[in-house]
Amino acid sequence: MTARYPRPRLAVVKVGSSSLRGPDGRLDRDQVASLAAQLARARAGGTRLVLVSSGAVAAGMGLLGLERRPIDLPTLQAAAAVGQSELIQSYQRVLREHELTVAQVLLSQDDFVRRSRYLNARTALQRLLDLGTLPIVNENDAIATEELAYGDNDHLAALVASMLDADLLALLSDVDGLYDGDPRTSGSSRIEQVDDIDALDHAAIGGVGSYVGSGGMRTKVGSARVAVASAAHAVVADARQPDIIAAVLDGDAVGTWFVAQPQRLEARRLWIGYALSVRGRIHVDAGAAQALRTRGVSLLGVGVARADGSFAAGDAVEVVDPQGRAIARGLSNYDVADVARIAGRSTVDAAETFGPAYAREVIHRDQLVVLVGGTDRP
Repeated sequence: MTARYPRPRLAVVKVGSSSLRGPDGRLDRDQVASLAAQLARARAGGTRLVLVSSGAVAAGMGLLGLERRPIDLPTLQAAAAVGQSELIQSYQRVLREHELTVAQVLLSQDDFVRRSRYLNARTALQRLLDLGTLPIVNENDAIATEELAYGDNDHLAALVASMLDADLLALLSDVDGLYDGDPRTSGSSRIEQVDDIDALDHAAIGGVGSYVGSGGMRTKVGSARVAVASAAHAVVADARQPDIIAAVLDGDAVGTWFVAQPQRLEARRLWIGYALSVRGRIHVDAGAAQALRTRGVSLLGVGVARADGSFAAGDAVEVVDPQGRAIARGLSNYDVADVARIAGRSTVDAAETFGPAYAREVIHRDQLVVLVGGTDRP
């Protein structure tokens, strides 16, 4: 059987919380040991690996006697702080037997938003790989705030894969792929291959995941979008399937394969489109939406219908079409009040009415990434 893709030189493997929690509510050490042994074999096979592992909160829940994932931030932070050391030690015990050194790396969204921290994080991870270690990455949940928290590690894993120019992102969870309907019903079937994420019926894709995790199929598809835009393949597969990591790395027909785009989106556009937190939305009319999708133009005030949120000039915003679909992201030249002020006005009219400072695009095309069906589409 022909492999889906060549064996990757560098792969990022993400494992979800629900795949690491045992029936007793504590960390499933047997599952951690199985995954660690698989990682060691893959590393011996020549593929450099970064593991993005959830499970710190789930491990802490068991140790603290919590039955369900906390919903308040202080308790989440406490559970993560308690559980993180147990999680890393569980991996380390097995990997040490295979003469692999583990490196713990805790990241937050700020490490991707601020360029100096992004470059430092990338350099550190690259050096760790060069030294032969297996970096284990997790969100810095113990000190994360609601403003900085990812909410799931799928997106974090995708950003790490993009940061390191990985060839493959493996999203291992408690599901064996993306389905064309409710996977709990007999009438649905697994989608083997996705060539165009925009062609998926996103309304039918499931939302949040199990009660111990915070991700879901929707976040996995979003993370796959980041990977394919970075010219990396992505696979969603069942973490508990025997030897699943080897199967994914070998390009076997397991899970759902999201096919990499042939060219990587330019780094700054990846940063604008996927790393930054969106602070608001700019709603545009049908003509502006069509122009953005097909012509690679800047967004002008004349095409704006309204704006909402609390964004300032320079913040990342979503551009939303009349059907409510987010079609682009970009850096706004104005705050939300000024966007509302010039909505529907031509650039000349806005400058004459409000002054020369308003003779600018709302979002310049160099600061804008089209997400759905457009010229910057990955």
